Amino acid sequence: LIIEDNRDIAAYIGAQFASQYAISYATNGDEGLDKAQQLVPDLIITDLMMPGIDGFEVIRRLRAADDTKDLPIIILSALNSEQDISKGFQLGANDFINKPIIMEKLLSSVTTQINLQAAKQQLNN
Repeated sequence: LIIEDNRDIAAYIGAQFASQYAISYATNGDEGLDKAQQLVPDLIITDLMMPGIDGFEVIRRLRAADDTKDLPIIILSALNSEQDISKGFQLGANDFINKPIIMEKLLSSVTTQINLQAAKQQLNN
């Protein structure tokens, strides 16, 4: 699930993963929360600066809900102060990638998070 208010950026990110994963999109935090609870995706990539509910609040609410509390979350944001990065991790993000996007870094992070999630599920079964 890609939660990003800039449709061009969302489409660019989605295109990188479309051959390997089913991609869903949300253009704001409210829609992202709804889709996350309906779909329970394998991973969420979220922006921080969005209309309505921002990405920090999205993460807080996802971590508070039983169905989504363990989903890998990657922040993708132009906010890059130490305070913003620290807040993202404190709320439960698994990774924080700055914009402009270095696609190799995002691809690597997604692969790592998906593999870690699969390993956790295997241990729990």
